[in-house]
Amino acid sequence: MDKAPWLTIIGLGEDGLAGLSNASKEALAGAEIVTGAARHLSLLPDLTAQTRPWPVPFVDGIEQLLALRGRTVVVLASGDPFWYGAGSILAQHLDTDEWQAFPSPSVVSLAAAYLGWPLEKTAVFGLHAAPLSRLRPALQPGVNLLVLLRDGPAASNLATYLVQQGFGASCLWIMESLGGPRERVRITTAQSLDFDDISHPVCAAMALAGDGLALPLSSGLADSFFDHDGQITKRPMRAVTLSSLAPLAGQHLWDIGAGSGAIGIEWMLAHPSNQTTAIEPNPTRAARIRRNAVALGTDLLNLVESTGLDFLNRLPQPTPPNAVFIGGGLSEQLLQRLWTILPKGTRLVANSVTLETDGLLAQWQRDVGGDLMRFDIANSTPLGAKRGWKAAFPVTQWSVLK
Repeated sequence: MDKAPWLTIIGLGEDGLAGLSNASKEALAGAEIVTGAARHLSLLPDLTAQTRPWPVPFVDGIEQLLALRGRTVVVLASGDPFWYGAGSILAQHLDTDEWQAFPSPSVVSLAAAYLGWPLEKTAVFGLHAAPLSRLRPALQPGVNLLVLLRDGPAASNLATYLVQQGFGASCLWIMESLGGPRERVRITTAQSLDFDDISHPVCAAMALAGDGLALPLSSGLADSFFDHDGQITKRPMRAVTLSSLAPLAGQHLWDIGAGSGAIGIEWMLAHPSNQTTAIEPNPTRAARIRRNAVALGTDLLNLVESTGLDFLNRLPQPTPPNAVFIGGGLSEQLLQRLWTILPKGTRLVANSVTLETDGLLAQWQRDVGGDLMRFDIANSTPLGAKRGWKAAFPVTQWSVLK
């Protein structure tokens, strides 16, 4: 570094000054301004620097902090500032020579050390400002989870949610103020939790057990996982379609004519960093997509109430996706518009069940290439005293890499 950074981010444990490194103590001693949550400031009551409580919501304090460039500032955060903490957010707004960080053990590290759980095999969720349904994909029997929660009522709501999902038998550790003089750990089950004095900061550890319905890790979830009015890509065809879309980590899908949202939701379930923009013109179906997304832990799905063509025309320079699925509203105009704006390397998949759109896909496959496949699927059904095959509508699928 050519010069000393003006900002120091210090991870603070529940034992206050006693748990800080010498480097952290030196940074505090030399600071003009110390800012952080009121709870963090109360753990260091003898500061000589000017103290400024960080505002709520957190984002409101960023501009105020950046206005202090040129002063010597310390920001207090919880434990490791880069583990569900403020550090990674602040670093996005600063050059690398402007800041330094001194972490302390995170709540997650302290919880794992108490329980003897290997962190590399333990899923961790920060749900201070996120719905409990984010846990849904991780609810698997025999799995251990650590969940950071906002407060005591959130811990009670967590237990209720586990019971509702069929995992009420899960062993539940309620861990408060880990690493400090107020540390307390109590063990119960989700269905038996009756503590009414749980205080912040709180971490819940769960050893999942019960007969709840887990989400399979493969694509093509059972149709019953989705609320729908029949407008849904059925499970076998959905598995084939997702295979053609080939989701990769961190990629973005446009799901045009989303219906129930099943394709876009499963795209997001493929990796936690994946994103979907679901485009659906029917307001009733759009509301259903939102409910499905929340229920299955993909509440970050971006929902647009629009036809596909209006969506594209309304955005003169839309951020291009990595893949596009057309499940409804397929037309020549839509394909022409998409082909104009999609960059090279975009995967496009379209499904058809009518003769008219079959012909359209055949024409495009002839002109620009890709794979054209037809799927005939039948299910066994009662036929008198025996059984027979009942065919579903055949589906034509065109998939192409531009």
